[in-house]
Amino acid sequence: MTNARFSFVQRVLHWLIALIVFALLAVGLTFMTLGGYEGVVGLFGDTTTNMLYTYHKSFGILLLMLMVLRVALRRAYTTPAYDPPIGGFERYVGGSVHVLFYLLLIGMPIGGWLATASGGFPVQFFDWELPGLVPKNEELSKTLFQFHGYAGLVLLGLIVLHVGAAIKHWRKKDNVMRRISLP
Repeated sequence: MTNARFSFVQRVLHWLIALIVFALLAVGLTFMTLGGYEGVVGLFGDTTTNMLYTYHKSFGILLLMLMVLRVALRRAYTTPAYDPPIGGFERYVGGSVHVLFYLLLIGMPIGGWLATASGGFPVQFFDWELPGLVPKNEELSKTLFQFHGYAGLVLLGLIVLHVGAAIKHWRKKDNVMRRISLP
């Protein structure tokens, strides 16, 4: 067995991003299930709803920043080898899932930013309001929010696949999980 692992910073970033994504998906699925702002207000009230939207936007922007850092680190460091090696099909599926993760985890925050701005809503990053980047266009906003929601469902499916593969490798004790585990 080799000691090949991702760098400590990459491993921490992986798990931090995972926590943020789970929280964002939980809130996003709540928005989707309840039919958007009005449905959320009906269940939680104005104050909690506004807080949920502000934090969803803020953590979405934070996710974008962390993903940019993650891509930079991925390019800066070599990917640790599998020891023992895994098969070509597993490598292909795993690589494809990771590419889709990267695309979605960068694209969804950008899409959410543009959907929010084109809807005429503030793009918030905690206590700061960020530039909207696009003019108000309610039809564009509606379309972008739909894609944002569909992308969230695709992301959820990929997470199920990813977690299933992680459990498989953990049970096999083939060192795949060791590459990304924290301890």
